[in-house]
Amino acid sequence: MELDKIDRRILLKLQHNNRIANVDLAAEVGLSPPACLKRVKRLRDEGVIVGDKAILNPELIGNKLTLIVSVEMDRDRGEIYQQFRKTIMKTPEVTQCYQISGSYDFMLVVAVADIQTYETFVERTLRSDLNIRKFHTAVCMRTVKFSTEFHLSE
Repeated sequence: MELDKIDRRILLKLQHNNRIANVDLAAEVGLSPPACLKRVKRLRDEGVIVGDKAILNPELIGNKLTLIVSVEMDRDRGEIYQQFRKTIMKTPEVTQCYQISGSYDFMLVVAVADIQTYETFVERTLRSDLNIRKFHTAVCMRTVKFSTEFHLSE
C-alpha cells in the first residue's frame, strides 16, 4: 500500500493522540470529516493501523523493574525458534520480543515488579527450555527514551 501525504499526516496525528475526534483530525489534515473517516478506516482495514492501546506507566502499576534479556538458542533450527516464539507470546512478563541476528537469537524486554518475580520468570520460561544455550540479563537503570511513534515524513 502506498501512503500519500494526507495518509502520513493522519498517521502522525493519530500516533500522537488516537483519541482525537474525527472532526478535529479532518480539520488538521485538510479533509472533510467523511473523507477523513474513510481514510482512517482504509488504514485500519489494510493493516497500517494495527491497534489502539493505552500506554501505562509501569512504575505506577507495580512494574518497577525492566530488564533486557538476550537469549541464545542451542541449535539454529526453525522449529526450535517457532516453539520459543509461541512460548514468549503467552508470557505476560515479556512486553517486547525481537528475533535478531548476531551473537544472540532473541532480545526480550521484560517488565516485572521485583527481582523475585524475575527469578520466577527465569525458572518458568528460560531455564525450563532445554533448547536455550544461554541468556544474558541487563537491568535497566533509567528509561531515557520510550516511544511507540514511528517517524513519518510528510
